[in-house]
Amino acid sequence: MKVSKTLRLAGGALIVVASMNAWSQASDAAATSTESATPSKSDVRKANRALSKKVLHALSKGGIETSGVRVLIKGSAVTLAGDVPEQPQIEKATAIAQQVPGVTSVKNTLSLHEGGQ
Repeated sequence: MKVSKTLRLAGGALIVVASMNAWSQASDAAATSTESATPSKSDVRKANRALSKKVLHALSKGGIETSGVRVLIKGSAVTLAGDVPEQPQIEKATAIAQQVPGVTSVKNTLSLHEGGQ
């Protein structure tokens, strides 16, 4: 009788220790996967610069004078700022930027550049 009680007690303790070890490993894996899912600030900046270059390239290829244009990126939202020499380029810039892969929205604050300066 004493032997069976001792074996049950030892078996119960073994199960508790094994389950604590398994729970500890599972929570470590969850913490590691959460950390790797969040991009670092430098990764975000790098992605924003790459998207900005893609948008500027597409604008230039589409016939937009880009020397006075700044492309600001936040996530996948694009803001076009600065000035262009002709009125039709303002609307055309929005249409071109919306077609660039990775762009979800475009805010156009471009203005008409007054010549002579």
